[in-house]
Amino acid sequence: MPITHPQDHHPLPLQSQLQTDLALDIKNLSFAYPDGRDALKHVTIAIKPGERVALVGPNGAGKSTLLLHLNGILQGEGQIRVGGLTVEKKNLPVIRAMVGLVFQNPDDQLFSPTVFEDVAFGPLHMGLDEDEVRTRVEEALTMVGMTSYAARLSYHLSMGEKKRIAIATVLSMHPQILALDEPSAGLDPRARRQLINLLQTLPQTQIIATHDMMLVREMCSRMIVMDEGRIIADDATSALFERVELLEAHGLERPDC
Repeated sequence: MPITHPQDHHPLPLQSQLQTDLALDIKNLSFAYPDGRDALKHVTIAIKPGERVALVGPNGAGKSTLLLHLNGILQGEGQIRVGGLTVEKKNLPVIRAMVGLVFQNPDDQLFSPTVFEDVAFGPLHMGLDEDEVRTRVEEALTMVGMTSYAARLSYHLSMGEKKRIAIATVLSMHPQILALDEPSAGLDPRARRQLINLLQTLPQTQIIATHDMMLVREMCSRMIVMDEGRIIADDATSALFERVELLEAHGLERPDC
């Protein structure tokens, strides 16, 4: 399959080699939208490499807004460090390779004619050579179990297939962190199970914004509850599931055990 190189790409420097015991370090992050609505209020979170952390709360809690800060799509007040590297303008090309953001709606992420081109898009814009791009695409599609889909038209795929390809588009950039916004939304039971099984095989640090409390119970040992832009609770998932009144106060339900 031919590879079309972007006309204006900028080779990236090597990813940060800074030594740190945190994959993600957010300190006192606040953000307001142009209409004046405060979406994040003094958010502080520290996540270690390899953790799978659930970000839960009602609609409008600030979960998606927080994820959009992790690779600089939105920029509020406070500090965010990814693998020891500060999220700021000069570092954004590297940060966006380090943090793979997977949107709730995969159609927001898949815009090329074929699956291959969608998955190749990120590596091409990293300035990688053609052989390395092909290798990364093959590796990413293998990881999500979609190697036979390279020539398929992305817009003809099912929702579950699109979500897998969307994950492949970020895996091809070899991220350190996966930030997933409602990954199980819109999936039938079989596709949901396949997605959970896939995410459990991936070694990256994972931050999962979700309303799917069954997924949280199965996948995430740690849970952060957000509401109205604030961190309400941050503890072991098993401990927070025992705090039924807290969950109910913030629009959440403990899954049936």
